[in-house]
Amino acid sequence: MELLTGTGLALAAGLNAYIPLLALGLAARFLDVVALPPAWAWLENEWVLAILGVLLVVEFFADKIPAVDTINDWLQTVVRPTAGGIAFSTGTGTETRAVTDPAELFSTNWVPLVMGILLALGVHLLKMAARPVLNVATAGAAAPVASITEDIVSVALSVLAVAVPILLIVLIPALAIGGWAAIRAVRRRRGERAPAPPPA
Repeated sequence: MELLTGTGLALAAGLNAYIPLLALGLAARFLDVVALPPAWAWLENEWVLAILGVLLVVEFFADKIPAVDTINDWLQTVVRPTAGGIAFSTGTGTETRAVTDPAELFSTNWVPLVMGILLALGVHLLKMAARPVLNVATAGAAAPVASITEDIVSVALSVLAVAVPILLIVLIPALAIGGWAAIRAVRRRRGERAPAPPPA
């Protein structure tokens, strides 16, 4: 279960760096469902939560403006994988109602940090590659829709990772299939709009 929790949080960070960290911090500070490991207890500090909240607001608006979202993605290339590493490490060492005995490997080793970085980086790179294609194919109209969808998915992954991580076994493959189908649909649409080559 701890592996699923960490995976869900890291994947969420690949879409939005601040949502899973803020979700963990708020749940640990205000709800009786999360007990953060000592190494990551700073996430529930009120100043850390305030900073994460401000960064989330900036990210929320920047990611919904065509062209600005691409610049933001470049800037987030370091931030999202780092957040993924923190989220995975925190998630695999966190005691929740679903995970009451975090594995020793995940609570004391650097392995979860690297795994979280790689998971978040993979999602981030996919997002970074897909967004310009969507912007070009829809003249920028898809940017806010795609961004809101990503935020919703990030929230869902974060909540499920803490509350019922077993559901991620179904949700993660479903999201992967849905994302692949959306990319193929956009590429097909671009192909249909491309002008036909002149006759030889």
